[in-house]
Amino acid sequence: MARWFLALLPLLSTALAFPLESQAFQELVEDSYAQVPGAPPFLDWLKSAYRKTYSPPSPGAHAGDLEKALHQLAHRPPLEAATWAFHLVKRLLPRFSLEEGYELAYAALKGERQCLLQATLVQGLLEEMGFSAGIYMVWKNPEGRESNLGHAVAVLRLKGRDYLVDPSEPHPFPHHLGVFLSTQEGYRFAEPFYASDGAIIAYRIQGRRWLPEEVQPLPYAFVRSQFYYYRGEQARGGVLKPPRTPTGLARSEAMLRKAVALDPRNPLARYLLGLTLAKEGRGMEAKSLLLEAHALYRAYGHVPRSVATLLKGL
Repeated sequence: MARWFLALLPLLSTALAFPLESQAFQELVEDSYAQVPGAPPFLDWLKSAYRKTYSPPSPGAHAGDLEKALHQLAHRPPLEAATWAFHLVKRLLPRFSLEEGYELAYAALKGERQCLLQATLVQGLLEEMGFSAGIYMVWKNPEGRESNLGHAVAVLRLKGRDYLVDPSEPHPFPHHLGVFLSTQEGYRFAEPFYASDGAIIAYRIQGRRWLPEEVQPLPYAFVRSQFYYYRGEQARGGVLKPPRTPTGLARSEAMLRKAVALDPRNPLARYLLGLTLAKEGRGMEAKSLLLEAHALYRAYGHVPRSVATLLKGL
């Protein structure tokens, strides 16, 4: 089954940039506001929150108008712009929430954030300034702890040098030891090589050294898919939020099916959908999805421990 399933997967398309004012970014906002009605228009809220926070500008700060600040920073060194975006997200969104922080609507309503949302906002700000940026997932943190793609970070892309930008960390350019990214051969698990200033100067992928210009951030389809993944993961009474209820599991299933439809190559979404169906008592469907997810992980170069352990029991 795995062989024909993988044969259906096309080569990865070029990553689509989605700067702050783009229609693609607005689509992410609309996805969120469809789930959480009542929030103020996202960009209007962001500009207003920036004005209230940075007017008058503090010493060394940029203009109290967000659009003017972005214009000013577009002509500044890229690392300065990335550091500004790092601090801006932490200041405007002071509350970290795994349960709600992936929703752009809750950012505007409650000042909440989570890793994917903050990475999306950082890359949106950087792209709006004219810098090249994107999003990676993280599978091994700076201390070497592994997860099943448990974290998201923005990446600033300069010529021959990539810089991770992560508002979950105390400093803007951390050294995550394992990232999940795109190549022309498909998604891949990668291990970065860092220079002394925090720049990634190469990646080890399946035993081979790749230069930054040979890899890409995750495409827009994956990012949009991952927002739906978190909606399924965090559904109350759903697959990972006991006590489970039929309504909660149905919500998880619906969100995860959307995630898989948006990017069939997202292994995490397919894996958790399989777990959801298993919790609903649909064993045959669940096993098929879990085997497909396992095949994806293997093709991408790494099978997380949780996935490998679960497959042993099938």
